[in-house]
Amino acid sequence: MSAEIEPAGRKPRADGQRNRERLINAAKTAFADIGPEVSLDEIARRAGVGIGTLYRHFPTRDAVVEAVYRREVQQLADAATRLLDTGPPGEALHQWMRLFVDYIATKKLIAPALGSIVGGVSELYMASGLLIIGAINALVGQASASGDIRADVDPNDVLRGLVGFTYGNTSPGWEESALRLIDILMDGLRPGR
Repeated sequence: MSAEIEPAGRKPRADGQRNRERLINAAKTAFADIGPEVSLDEIARRAGVGIGTLYRHFPTRDAVVEAVYRREVQQLADAATRLLDTGPPGEALHQWMRLFVDYIATKKLIAPALGSIVGGVSELYMASGLLIIGAINALVGQASASGDIRADVDPNDVLRGLVGFTYGNTSPGWEESALRLIDILMDGLRPGR
């Protein structure tokens, strides 16, 4: 697990946190623009920091890749709560499913680099899977309880559909196709269909 190097019990400084976030944002963009083989120097340059700052936060390439992935998963999980707090549960589920497409797009970009992480990715995927399952369970549960979707909807079925629409699709234009399929799925989840 990557973490900012700080003395035990001490919170990271605000400027250190900002630099870490800038590095993660720059890495995500660089992975999209160049690919997972992008140099760490390029990531640091894009973040507007020196290579030493990058290595202070992320001692290895694997640590950078892992940080990007963990942040994407955490943002997706956090979005479930935020969406449920700001709108009807059915709409929250629909919007979250659309955010899932963005998450998978990033995962596809860094998957080759994730696969090379020393020690494997099984723990990383297990932890991320638990966050995603928790989010989809909450969303489907509240949407079902509110009557926005049918009562017999199984969150695991919805998640399997999302994986099929996104991760299983490798054709050009897969993101637009996935978004259309999510809209169709959402129509099918509503009561009286």
